[in-house]
Amino acid sequence: MRLQLVVLDNLIWLILILFFLVNVFFTPNFLSYGNIVNIFYHSTILSMLVLAQGLVLLTGNIDLSIESTLAFAPAIAMLLSTKWLPGGLNPYLAILVTLTVGGLVGLFNGVSVTKLGINSFIHTLSILIILRGLTLFFVPFAIYKLSGTYTFLGRARAFADIPVAVIFTLFVFFTLHIVLKNTPFGRYVLATGGNPRASYISGIDTDKMVIVIFLFAGALAAVAGMLAAGRQDAVNNTMGKDMVLLSFAGAILGGTTLSGGRGTALGMLGGALLLGMISNSLTLIGINVFLLYATYGILIFFAVLLDRFKVKLRELLFHRENMRTLRELETAPRGK
Repeated sequence: MRLQLVVLDNLIWLILILFFLVNVFFTPNFLSYGNIVNIFYHSTILSMLVLAQGLVLLTGNIDLSIESTLAFAPAIAMLLSTKWLPGGLNPYLAILVTLTVGGLVGLFNGVSVTKLGINSFIHTLSILIILRGLTLFFVPFAIYKLSGTYTFLGRARAFADIPVAVIFTLFVFFTLHIVLKNTPFGRYVLATGGNPRASYISGIDTDKMVIVIFLFAGALAAVAGMLAAGRQDAVNNTMGKDMVLLSFAGAILGGTTLSGGRGTALGMLGGALLLGMISNSLTLIGINVFLLYATYGILIFFAVLLDRFKVKLRELLFHRENMRTLRELETAPRGK
C-alpha cells in the first residue's frame, strides 16, 4: 500500500516523463538543447503562479487575484519610477515596491477571508477585476526601457546559456519543498487545510497561517510580474491575463487537492512544467492558436477529474487496508 500511495502522490512525474518520451519521438526539434531550455524558461512565470495558487489551495482556499497582481505590482513600481515621482525610483527600491505591493494585496486577501469571513473565491474574484481595471487605467500604453537591474531576473543568462529565471525558480521551489516538508510552519499549513477545526483546537493559529500564505502568494505573483517585465523589457496592462486558471490546473495536476491539506512544492513544479511542455510541443507542431486555447480548457477539466480520481483511489486503498487489518484481527488466535 505504501508503494501505491507514493506512486499516487508522484503521479505528475510519471505523466511528465511519459509525455516527454512521446514528444521525443513525434515532435520535431523537441529534444534540442535550446528547446529544453526554452521550455524551462517559458514555464517560469506560470510556475510562480502555480506555486502561489498551490500554497493557497493547501489552506483550503483559492486566489483568483494573482494574475492581476502579476501586472498591477510591477505597474505601480514602474509608474513611481517613470512618472509619479519627479526623481524616479532607485531600481532596487522598485523591486522592493513590487514585492511590497504584491504582499499587501495578498495580506488584504488573507485578512478579508479570515477576519471578515468572506468566501475566498468571491473575494479574490472581485480583487482580480479591480486590479485589472486599475492597471488598464494607469497603464493604457506599455512602459518601455526598464532598468537593467529591474529586468535582470527575467532577462539575464547564466552559464551554458541557462536563464537566471530558471535557476531562481528552481531554487524557490526546492526551498518551499523543504519548508513544507521539514518545518513546523509547513506542517501547520498542511494541518490548517486538512482539518481547520482540529488544528485550531490543537493550538494552531489557523487564521495566521491563512493570512501568511495569502501574503506570500501575492509576493510570488509580484515576482512573476518581474519575470514577465524582464522577459519583454516592458510593463503592459495585459501581463498575466488568463493565467489564473492555468495556475489552478498546474497545482491540481501537481497533486494539490481541492479540499486542502495535501500537496508538495515539487509536485506543483511538475504540474507547471507539464503545462509548459504541452504548450511548447503544440506550438512546435504548428497547432492553431484557438485550438491551443481550447486545449488549456481541456487540461483544466482533466486536472479536476484527476483530483477526484486520486481522492477516490486513496479512499479505496485505505478502505482495503482497514478491511485487511480487520480480517487479520478476526482470524488471529485468541489468548486463553
